[in-house]
Amino acid sequence: MRMDAWQVATVVSFLFVLLLLYLLHRVTRSYHRLLKAKRSDAVRHGLAFEQLFPFAAHYPFDPTHFRFLGKPVDGISFEEDELVFIEFKTGTSRLSAVQRHVRDLIKEKKVSWREIRAS
Repeated sequence: MRMDAWQVATVVSFLFVLLLLYLLHRVTRSYHRLLKAKRSDAVRHGLAFEQLFPFAAHYPFDPTHFRFLGKPVDGISFEEDELVFIEFKTGTSRLSAVQRHVRDLIKEKKVSWREIRAS
């Protein structure tokens, strides 16, 4: 059984499309793997940065007054005349929805003190 030129071209085209789809799949997998690694690195660097930022020269408060919280805000600086909730950001990162909510509660002065004693 002989194939004419049109049939050969069809088979070759089909195989070429399969090859392209396979390569696209591999490139996409590699891209997602690299993207995940980059995000992971950014998170690790951010966590390290948050611990060191209060000791940077441009930090506006006394670093010994800062207490790290982690979530939902990075920490609180216990200044002489105020409590300052602090969230460190780098680059183009933005506040999360929870962080915006906390910020809004503080701006609306919906902050209270409770003393809870163990029996």
